[in-house]
Amino acid sequence: MLFSSKSIAGFKLNSLDGELGGVKDLLFDDQYWTVRYLVAKTGSWLTSRKVLISPHARLRLNSAEEQVNVNLTQRQIQDSPALNSDQPVSRQFETEFHDFYGWPVYWDGPYMWGAHPMIARGSLKRESPCAPEEEPADQHLRSAETVRGYEIEAGDGAIGCVADFIVDDSNWSIRYLVIDTHKWLPGRKVLISPQWIERVSWESATVVVNLTRDAIRNAPEYSEEILLTREYESGLHTHYQRDGYWALEPEGSKERYQEAVDDWDNEGGGVSTVCNDCGFEDETDSSSVEAGTVK
Repeated sequence: MLFSSKSIAGFKLNSLDGELGGVKDLLFDDQYWTVRYLVAKTGSWLTSRKVLISPHARLRLNSAEEQVNVNLTQRQIQDSPALNSDQPVSRQFETEFHDFYGWPVYWDGPYMWGAHPMIARGSLKRESPCAPEEEPADQHLRSAETVRGYEIEAGDGAIGCVADFIVDDSNWSIRYLVIDTHKWLPGRKVLISPQWIERVSWESATVVVNLTRDAIRNAPEYSEEILLTREYESGLHTHYQRDGYWALEPEGSKERYQEAVDDWDNEGGGVSTVCNDCGFEDETDSSSVEAGTVK
């Protein structure tokens, strides 16, 4: 499912044993343009504490109820490494965070999710990479809230600013940036893919894209009311004369992956689910959480 990053800001976060706060922001990396964490602010039981929630926690969006269901208990999240919200997230903190949950790290391997091309669900046994004692803040993690408003620079001049992100919850990759071109086309928004970004100047808050202003100006219009169907996406990529991201994925891999995840859910955890075509194996200890994730 494709969803807007703005749309889930404020969504309630539900653990296996109760509500625990709300979603405040998304953190994504600027190499794969993939969401690595939800930033959540917890409720009264853990006053004013911000925590990170990884897609490894089998996140399930429920737009109708405006909530995100998480396959973790309140105690697990309460005991997880504390996040200092006043500083960027360091690689050392990320390593400690992933070690706590037993999740594989996304930077340790050749794929979008490290050793796996898709998200490995549950806890996996692995050799934890050693982080340097003095590890600087990871400058590859970016806040969606912060990047909104960045100026978009086409090959022949400025054309708008970043208004939002469209995320695919099957692998949590950012499929599109929503570009507001109101300075040139009042009230009009269009989409561009991160694959078409030439470079980003984080210092000057500018995204440079390998497109012309005319190409962006004449792209199919986007609005929150428009359903992002494959037909719409195909028309968008045809306009830009670019291949769709789905052309780069093995045929049916997403469906086979989802079937494997659903099988895991139906079994209640504690099993080994293998999707050979997707390239991952998932092993989880069902004793660590209660079965019956809300879907």
